[in-house]
Formats: sequence, structure tokens, C-alpha cells
Amino acid sequence: MQIVGYDTSAEAGLLLSDGDELDYVSLDAGTELAYTLGERYCAGTIHEDTHLACDADRAPYCADHQYTWVCARCTGTCLKDEMDCYDDHAVYLAAFAPDVFKVGVTKQWRLDTRLREQGADRAAHIRTVENGRVAREIEAGIADADDVTDRVRVPTKRRGLHQHVDDEAWTDFLAEFDPIETFTFDYDLNLTDRPMAETIATGTVRGTKGRLLVLDHAGSTYAVDVRDLVGYEITEGRTERDVQSSLGAFG
Repeated sequence: MQIVGYDTSAEAGLLLSDGDELDYVSLDAGTELAYTLGERYCAGTIHEDTHLACDADRAPYCADHQYTWVCARCTGTCLKDEMDCYDDHAVYLAAFAPDVFKVGVTKQWRLDTRLREQGADRAAHIRTVENGRVAREIEAGIADADDVTDRVRVPTKRRGLHQHVDDEAWTDFLAEFDPIETFTFDYDLNLTDRPMAETIATGTVRGTKGRLLVLDHAGSTYAVDVRDLVGYEITEGRTERDVQSSLGAFG
């Protein structure tokens, strides 16, 4: 079997392939994962619910299966041959504990889903516009004028997993905007210390927050970037590989 994909929405899970068949493994809290990672290579592609395998060495995707979403680089000038983002788009602000804030855009109908996919702790919907081009222009303007990022990387999110949003800083940040609606998300991870970064697929799932999978294993808690699992061959059975243990594991 090979891990060939993942879902980071409210129904988080891993996609496994055995040949061309796909299986979905839920990452709900309490799920027991017991897989050992083997070799890693290209995860291929999924077409009409069928996995098309690839044995190229590059992981998680080789050059033939690497997809670049050009809209992520758009600042209002379309990078496609023909603009096609005519749905209503939402411009939003998002907070990641304790005090990292970003601006972003998404199609309005998937705003809540997009925020959960990113693992946002707080968010504010501040504008609705008629297409993606206008939304990207507004996003770029806010990023420049307010010196706020339009991208928060996974290691930054991992560092704040056990923390809460700085309410005063978030309130001050929102002061110049007039939100249409606001969001508060609780991922029920119940962490008091920062989990250690690790790439494993063994343990009891505490939950997920965006791409971060939080696992309890051998007395320690780990945060796994699920994208780092994609491409690995797996065998059933708990890993016996030595991983770093927290001090609590020896208490």
C-alpha cells in the first residue's frame, strides 16, 4: 500500500492505494493508526476515483505529476491563458496562535472549508467581490499596506499548536476593517506543550489542524505534516523506529 493523498477538511483522512483501488482512513480523534513507513516515491495521480501509480523516485510527486496552482501566485493579473474565476470570492483575514495573521482569498461558497483546511484559529470575512481577479488585487493591497503575510507555513503553525490567539493583538489587527462575519475554530487538541515534529503513521489520533496531524505514541505527542506522508509505501503494524521522546514519556 501507498499513501497517495489526504483531506484536511472537517472530514480529515488519508488516501491509501493498493494497486488502482483507493481506501480512505479517517483521522478522527481516537482513531488508532498502526502503519510502518517504507520507501517513498511519487504518489502518481488520482483520476475519477482511480489511482494511477508512478514509480519515479521524486516524492511526493515527480515532475510529470507535480501540479502548480497558478492562482496562488496571482495578484490581480491573470496567469492563465484565459481568466475563469468568475464566482463570487471572499477576502478574509486569519489568525494562527499566538499572533500570526494573514490575508487570503477563496471562493465564497467554500470559505469555512478553506479556513479549516489551513488550520486557522480565528478568521474574519471582510469583503465579497465578483471574481478572483478583484479579490487578488485587494489581497495584495492589504498585504502591502498592512505588512501582513499571505502565506503561513506549516512549521509556524506547528509552533503555536499548544497556544491560544492573542486576543488583544487580533482585535487591534481587525480594528481598521469592518468584518462581514467572524469565525472561531476549536480543534479539541487539548495540548499543554508543543508537540514534537515527526513523520510517523503510528499512534492514537488527537485530531488534525489543517495539514497537521497530532498523534500520541509511546508516551509522547507528535505533530505530523500529512503532506510529508504522501508517497510512502506502508505496511500494517506499528512502527518500531526510534523517535524522539518528550520528557513526559519518562515520568
